[in-house]
Parts: sequence; C-alpha cells; structure tokens
Amino acid sequence: MRVLVVEDSRSLADVLTEGLRDQGMAVDTARDGLEAAAKLDLNAYDVVVLDRDLPGIHGDTLCRMITEGDNRIMVLMLTAAGSPGDRVSGLGLGADDYLGKPFHFPELVLRIRALARRQPAARARILRAAGVELDPLRRTVTRDGRQLDLSVKEFGVLEALLRATPAFLRAEDLLEQVWDEHADPFTNTVTVTIGRLRRKLGDPPVITTTPGVGYRVTGGQMRDDAIGGG
Repeated sequence: MRVLVVEDSRSLADVLTEGLRDQGMAVDTARDGLEAAAKLDLNAYDVVVLDRDLPGIHGDTLCRMITEGDNRIMVLMLTAAGSPGDRVSGLGLGADDYLGKPFHFPELVLRIRALARRQPAARARILRAAGVELDPLRRTVTRDGRQLDLSVKEFGVLEALLRATPAFLRAEDLLEQVWDEHADPFTNTVTVTIGRLRRKLGDPPVITTTPGVGYRVTGGQMRDDAIGGG
C-alpha cells in the first residue's frame, strides 16, 4: 500500500511517516499543497492523509482536486478542527474519512487500511495462492498452514505479488509499491528481499523470475475472500 502524508508540521509528518512505514506501508511526504499536487501527478497512491490547513494550496482545494481526478484516491482528512460541523464540511468536500487531532496512532492505521479496502478497485480481504494465505489486516502469512515470520518488506513484496497474480511485477513496480520515492532504482534490495522471501516460503518454489519480465507467484490463481465469505 502506498500512502502520501500531507502535513506542514515537520515533527508530526516525521512521526507519521516512520510509524506507517513500520506498519509495512510505502510512505511519501509533502509539507504543503503545491508539493503534494506535484507528487500526486507523478505517483499512484492508495490513500492520502491530508492536513486541512495547508500552505500553498489549501487542504480543501487539494481534496477537491483529488476526489475529482480520474484516478480515485481515498482521502483521510487529518486536522485540529474536529467539531461536528468541521467533520461535515470536510466530508462534504469529498474526503472519505475525517480524524481530528489529537488522535491515537493505532486508530489512524486502522482507518487507512479500511480506506484502502474501500477503493473502487476493491482489495481482497484475504489473498490465497499456491498454498499461501496472506491477511493484510492481521498482518499474518501462512503456507500450507505453517505460520511464516516475515519482515515488513518481505510481507509487502509478497502482498504485491499476490495482488498482481497471475501477472508479472518488475523490480521497479515492487520498489514503487513497497518502498517509497527515495528508493534507489539501481539498488539490488528487491533481489535480496525476494531471495529471503523464497527461503522462508520453502519448497516447492512459489515465486518465479522471468529475466527481462519480472516476478510472479505461480502454483494457482489468487482467490479473493470477503469477510464472512465462503
């Protein structure tokens, strides 16, 4: 999941960015509305955490720009103005959720994950393929019933590959989805992470590599299960 945090308070932006990355999200930051608009033109985000009172382009204007755009991105408005009237007006601008400051970080994480699942291109509740079962909400992975202990990046890579099944993802695609804008496009971090992930998944191999094409999960189509589904 890729998230853009738009917050003019450097200290709060740093805390949010570090905390969300620890939760396995790829996070970019913008300190004003102009910087945010530029990054939205360049990158594909699942959720934008948007401070309402921004310099450059006001948060209200930026929210309208996002919600009226061709690529639907979910918006969580984050602001110190948390009265019922403020929430109503914020949601009326097209924001998908509204959280007043101060807030509890675990609640923010849950709201971001909930928004990602509500995207028009609906995300699966549980991802399954080749004996692997991944639960993005509970952050658990099993293979043939065996619990796997994955790092944050290993989990993110596996989730991205499962969502793309049966298509291939290039190393560049994985860098964009699992890391962030500061990732070195010439780094071998994807190769190293894939190698560790393969070892933890065990045999028979789940992830295959086609030179010049990319990586993909093999051994069966992904099945999407909604909560309560059979």
